[in-house]
Amino acid sequence: MSTEPLALSLAALAEGLRLLLEGLSVATVLLGLLASLRSQLGRGARRRPEGIARLSELRLSFGSWLCLALEFQLGADIVATTANPSSEHLIQLAVVAVIRTVLNVFLARELEAERAFGASAAVAGAAS
Repeated sequence: MSTEPLALSLAALAEGLRLLLEGLSVATVLLGLLASLRSQLGRGARRRPEGIARLSELRLSFGSWLCLALEFQLGADIVATTANPSSEHLIQLAVVAVIRTVLNVFLARELEAERAFGASAAVAGAAS
C-alpha cells in the first residue's frame, strides 16, 4: 500500500490551511487598522493632552490586533513546515519563530506598559 496519495492529500490540506491562516493574518491587520481608526476618528477633535492619550489608545488597540496577526502567521509557518519537514524548512521555521516571538514579546511588553501608564494617568486625573 502506497503512502504517496496520503502524503499528497496531507500536503494539499496543509497548503490550504497555511493559506487560510495567512489570509486570517492579513484580514486581522486590516480589521485592526479599521477598528482602531474608527474608534479614534469617532471621538472628534480634542485638546493636545487628550490627543496624546488617544494616540496611546490607538497604539494599544492596533498593537493587540498585530499580536493576533503574528500568532496566525506563526501557525501558518508551523503548518507549512509540518507538511514539508526538510532541514531547510525547519531551520527557516526556527528563525521565523524566534523573530516573531521576540517581536510579540516586545510588543506585548510595550502594550502592557501603555496600559499601566494609561491606568496611572486615569487615577491621577481622577484624584485631581
